[in-house]
Amino acid sequence: MAQAWVFPGQGAQSVGMGQALAEAYPAARAVFDEVDEALGEKLSRLIWEGEAEALTLTANAQPALMATSMAVVRALEAEGVQVTEAAFVAGHSLGEYSALAAAGALSVADAARLLRVRGAAMQAAVPVGEGAMAALLGLDFAAAQAVAEEAAQGAVCAAANDNDPAQVVVSGHRAAVERAVEIAKARGARRAVLLPVSAPFHCALMQPAAEVMEAALGEVTIADPVVPLVANIRAEAVRDAAEIRALLVAQVTGVVRWRESVQLMAAQGVTEFRELGAGKALSGMIRRIAREAETRAVSTPEDVAALRAV
Repeated sequence: MAQAWVFPGQGAQSVGMGQALAEAYPAARAVFDEVDEALGEKLSRLIWEGEAEALTLTANAQPALMATSMAVVRALEAEGVQVTEAAFVAGHSLGEYSALAAAGALSVADAARLLRVRGAAMQAAVPVGEGAMAALLGLDFAAAQAVAEEAAQGAVCAAANDNDPAQVVVSGHRAAVERAVEIAKARGARRAVLLPVSAPFHCALMQPAAEVMEAALGEVTIADPVVPLVANIRAEAVRDAAEIRALLVAQVTGVVRWRESVQLMAAQGVTEFRELGAGKALSGMIRRIAREAETRAVSTPEDVAALRAV
């Protein structure tokens, strides 16, 4: 039974995530210590004891979610479960960095520093209040693209996340995204809502952040992953480090093609998806994309023990 290891993106964070793993597994605790050292601050204290509002800030949430995912990976390794058992790794947006760290392409320290830069650059790219994102439920990707094009009216409004067959997120200038919400409702969307995010991710407005990331990624070592990465913006498996570096830059402004990525893995024989890290959002999406596949969210010592027993 082929499996894929998948890693969540922003929005999955919660205060306390990963703490039980850190208490149960020294190797998991070491991940948080490594991230704290890499960033020169006690991010772990914010993750476990801080205010939700501070953890939700993009520059904090991104490295925090990666640390939590990698704590799960290290706990699994301590139990003898290795990433090489997976046919693929993949991550949703920032989760791609977690996937690359899990597959040995990036060190945890470099992933933490890159995500701190990425989060800060994405936040700085657009003044607060000028951008927005909205989830359109009940429309497929083509219909959501058409809504975004109609709503743009000279501004930026684009499909940003193709999450599953009936969930697409659009991103861009606030007024245009608000128009998209109303147009989607008129076109039969089951629901269309603005998202509580601080910046319009994965659209052309993020170009300044892409330039920052190109410079930052140029300064770190990226190795070929030990298992293929299904890249967000290509929905194809890649193993070449130079190609991955370029795709991570393009990912900042590109569409997260999650639906197609899951479809590719399922078509390649994956029947079990393990979601490693905070929350269960990806598992829900996967069940709507690959209905025959088994999903398993792993975030606690009990989850790790259950997986070891399989």
